[in-house]
Amino acid sequence: MTVSVETQKFIEENKRRYEELKAAGQQHAPKALPGPTPRGTLLPEGAAIHAETIPGGWYWSTPLKAGEALRIHLAHGPAAVSMIAWSDSDASERLNYADTVKVQWTSALGKGRVLFSDMGRVMFSLIEDTTGMHDALVGGSTPASNRARYGETVLRNTRDNFILEALKLGLDKRDIPPALTFFAPVRTDADGNFRWIDGARQQGDFVDLRAEMDLIVALSNCPHPMDPAPDYAPPPVEAIRFQAPAPAADDLCRTATIEAVRGFENNAR
Repeated sequence: MTVSVETQKFIEENKRRYEELKAAGQQHAPKALPGPTPRGTLLPEGAAIHAETIPGGWYWSTPLKAGEALRIHLAHGPAAVSMIAWSDSDASERLNYADTVKVQWTSALGKGRVLFSDMGRVMFSLIEDTTGMHDALVGGSTPASNRARYGETVLRNTRDNFILEALKLGLDKRDIPPALTFFAPVRTDADGNFRWIDGARQQGDFVDLRAEMDLIVALSNCPHPMDPAPDYAPPPVEAIRFQAPAPAADDLCRTATIEAVRGFENNAR
């Protein structure tokens, strides 16, 4: 398809403006975010509130109060855990991974980043993370992706899991936002194609998510659509709700970018 001169100029001007805004946003970020959290790092003694084992293929939800945190732990082997969340006070405010990526100028989520709602507020801070390998682009599995990957055998999938969980919470499928998937090492190559990074996750990996408002959180433990493993065999995953340490004045997640600062200002309002 031939692109007109006017259209090409329009594309180039938008690209130039995007790069200017990106540079302005990133100049306020730290030169480098922390490296991965060491595997085997224990929770503070007495911090755990509740622990749950999510079997392979299944789902779970929990309330999470502001200041509490959720550890998603691959205690039994590599797995992919998809997550959606709603504000506990108003389910129309939901986790928004598009804004999370757009506002922070990156889809590479890890320690020091935050997760935004669709109302410009911060829902979670990623306070610990052993991998930095999470998917904010592809989303979770569906009946169609399972059929394409494993054939016609009926297998549990993230889309149906979240529909079932939403119904239990008095919501329906219209209330389900796109999911983030932790421990799904998806990246884009130079041509913009999605690639799965083999060996980027292992048993013992975990991520700690501090709630920055009262939330309802739903998790699904199903293989990611791009997981190259030939068999559908997700291991159990541990989910631990715990009391997070109070954030310091210079808390990295709250100060890493001017966009995060604005998000927490929106929370305060």
